[in-house]
Amino acid sequence: MTIYIDLVLIENLMMNSIILLATGIILKEKIKVLRLVFSSLLGAIYSVVSYMSILEIYTSFLLKIILSIVMIYVAFNPQNMKRMWKDVLIFYLTSFVFGGVAFALIYVVKPQDILMKNGLFLGTYPLKTILLGTIIAFVMILTAFTVVKSKITKKDMFCKIAIELNGKIIETIAMLDTGNLLKEPITNTPVIVVEHTLLYDCIPKEILNHLEELLGGDFNNIPEKIKEEYKSKLKFIPFSSLGKQNGMLLGIRADRVKIKALDCEEIKDNVIVGIYNKSLTKRGEYRALMGIELEP
Repeated sequence: MTIYIDLVLIENLMMNSIILLATGIILKEKIKVLRLVFSSLLGAIYSVVSYMSILEIYTSFLLKIILSIVMIYVAFNPQNMKRMWKDVLIFYLTSFVFGGVAFALIYVVKPQDILMKNGLFLGTYPLKTILLGTIIAFVMILTAFTVVKSKITKKDMFCKIAIELNGKIIETIAMLDTGNLLKEPITNTPVIVVEHTLLYDCIPKEILNHLEELLGGDFNNIPEKIKEEYKSKLKFIPFSSLGKQNGMLLGIRADRVKIKALDCEEIKDNVIVGIYNKSLTKRGEYRALMGIELEP
């Protein structure tokens, strides 16, 4: 059976790209096409070198682990080791599902044309078979993770947050809202919605007591000194919710936010605090809303 090196490269490039794409979607990573393609190409080149048996070291288990880490780093650029290992774990779980589905489909279609060499399954099956297998696996794994996410317990939906703003720290309970995709539109910065009564120690009361006027562009009730300091700091954040399709929040960038969930703790440096001028709940179970993108 004749195997063409260019087909090995193309097949692995396609598989790697779709696996990395699925991994990124599951982890809600910011996907950059060029980084993803370059990472996939690294994995595809490894497959070609491994198939050609240029160096025995290329088939070692340790090198495969190192390659996975490099691919994840190139594709998603995780900011810390905890995030790195989480990405690598999901990458491997996704790869196992993709590999199993693709191999099963290939075996059903043309079992006589399958060859295994240096850990690679190769064959003369058409590329559409590979593509169909990856699409089926893609749907399966995203459906599985969606079901798992939907089973999240009530306890898992709450976490402690500490917001540092203007040198002051405010601690409260935030609810993890899977439907909260709120971002500041210009910089695409994620937003944590916080009750305004929590912020009196770190934002002037003249601002917090006149939120509606400020949203309308009226700064007449704000002392000149405070207006000069805060006019450039305040952000206008549009939002849509049930019963209010064109709402607007006033926001301000936090110095940093520490998020504690179960045994995890993470510090976020790029977060906008959206100031809500009412109470989020009647009983005060939580006083902030946080999108799943900020989950540690």
